Amino acid sequence: MTNKIIYMDNAATTAVSDEVIESMLPFFKDQYGNPSSMYSIGREAKKAIEDSREIVANCINASAKEIYFTSGGSESDNWAIKGIAYAGLKKGKNHIISSKIEHHAVLHALERLSRSGFEVTFLDVNEKGLIDPKDVENAIKPETSLVTIMYANNEIGTIQPIKEIGKICKDKKVLFHTDAVQAVGNVHIDVQDQNIDLLSLSAHKFHGPKGVGALYVKKGITMQNLIDGGAQEKGLRAGTENIPGIVGLSTAMQIACSSIDERNENLSKLRDKIISNLLKIESSRLNGDLEKRLPGNVNMCFEGIEGESLLLMLDAKGICVSSGSACTSGSLDPSHVLLAIGLPHEIAHGSLRITLSDQNTMAEVDYLLEVLPPIIEKLRSMSPVWNKGR
Repeated sequence: MTNKIIYMDNAATTAVSDEVIESMLPFFKDQYGNPSSMYSIGREAKKAIEDSREIVANCINASAKEIYFTSGGSESDNWAIKGIAYAGLKKGKNHIISSKIEHHAVLHALERLSRSGFEVTFLDVNEKGLIDPKDVENAIKPETSLVTIMYANNEIGTIQPIKEIGKICKDKKVLFHTDAVQAVGNVHIDVQDQNIDLLSLSAHKFHGPKGVGALYVKKGITMQNLIDGGAQEKGLRAGTENIPGIVGLSTAMQIACSSIDERNENLSKLRDKIISNLLKIESSRLNGDLEKRLPGNVNMCFEGIEGESLLLMLDAKGICVSSGSACTSGSLDPSHVLLAIGLPHEIAHGSLRITLSDQNTMAEVDYLLEVLPPIIEKLRSMSPVWNKGR
């Protein structure tokens, strides 16, 4: 087992599946035309885009005309938030509601808007990382143009009460955006039933290629252009389309959404075995809600150790995991998500995030559970914090 890399950081990115690679290859080699061109290979490329748009829409119960292709989740988040914010200014609305545990693509976009004069309310979460829909309702006021709440947290895996929040926004006539980057392909999503007005997704989270994503925008919503230039994406996002990436996204999304229940049953078994065994370790804790949780997410804290040391020692054993979001892996600060659920700094520093995909096996889980406890014991034996008073 040690000669093989065991990849358990699928919230950061996933391996592109063979089926997805196969679907993309023709658009690198033979069907390489510009979709804005009128000749045959251009028309073939245009058809591939529109077929992909239909597939993505069907997966979330939307219309193909409501799907816009982007470079990924961060772009989709930025476009949704800034596009609605600046469009709302024309109606005298300058207030946005979000939460303290959002991805940095959302948090930093909102921070930029706040520096430009927008008012932003960041809601608290409980100790499991859940938002109370009543807090959303109470925060809405006449100047509110948008509520943006992530569907599932990228660090602790908590799944928010999206349908309830969407219903509140609909009743209050406020637009509702959700960053569903971690959720798409892992849970069933129905934008109509769940009252979602805008939704962000990214292909590389469900075995698609990096550098391509999509934004769902409900019909009738007016928002500012993202990129000015040509007429691509209904004139809202100029630039020649990434045809291979778009085809890869739709292929990966179709595969993922067609097998959610079967895959989740297997993932939950692996996840629950890891959680139950790691909770047997002294002074360990599970972060996030045990039930309202992504099927492949495990986030633990182990008192007395640093998460970075834990990752390096697991890497030496051939296991790839993380201590939190890949987007903040260079930061020495503890996770803003763990601090938001009430963990003190010294415990939040000892976090471990294990995120599984359908490519992981029970044998890999058994190997993780074999090597991890001795590593924790060794790190604690060297820790002045752990040994103090013992």
